[in-house]
Amino acid sequence: QDPGLLQAFANDEDIHAATAAAVLGKPIDQIDKYQRRIAKAVNFGLIYGQTAFGLAQGTGMSQQEARDFIQTYFEKYPGVKTYIEATQKLAAEQGYVSTLLGRRRDFSQLAELGGAQRARAEREAINMPIQGTAADIIKQAMITLHAELAAQKMQTRILLQVHDELVLEAPESEAAAAAELTRRVMSGAFKLDVPLKVDVETGHNWLEMD
Repeated sequence: QDPGLLQAFANDEDIHAATAAAVLGKPIDQIDKYQRRIAKAVNFGLIYGQTAFGLAQGTGMSQQEARDFIQTYFEKYPGVKTYIEATQKLAAEQGYVSTLLGRRRDFSQLAELGGAQRARAEREAINMPIQGTAADIIKQAMITLHAELAAQKMQTRILLQVHDELVLEAPESEAAAAAELTRRVMSGAFKLDVPLKVDVETGHNWLEMD
């Protein structure tokens, strides 16, 4: 955990704008779209093992600018670097990493790998507890929501899961109730130290929704 990131979530801040503000030393209301985009790339990219070279390619920064941004990021959010290093060590020592709900991914062959193969496996080990936990949470939400819809004898049904999004189909008479039920179930699917915020939109088709 990182205190700075936890505080940003607790304050209900735009996490990418907050990151840019912290790294660049500017008020959050002075962060422009380009600066936010860079911070977003770093927030998501570092958990995939993104390097300064990759950040520079993806954002148009010079490699030196990218290196400086990443270095300052780790200085502002030391908990992220601690997590990365601890997870790499854990994967090597115990041969697996786990999601918060206990699902494991095996990395017992890590010690036998070298070079690019080992680097890739280490990146996957860093990412698995994060992306894997997100996958576990959305599945738990789907199980609970399906059961709730059946218990309330609603005609609404789950159509699709797209990453962290659920798409439902409901009669117009149930739309408002189904939206509120979905929000409640998804936001309470798993207890975290930060709130699980859920945005719900309704419409006759996707064109009517942002």
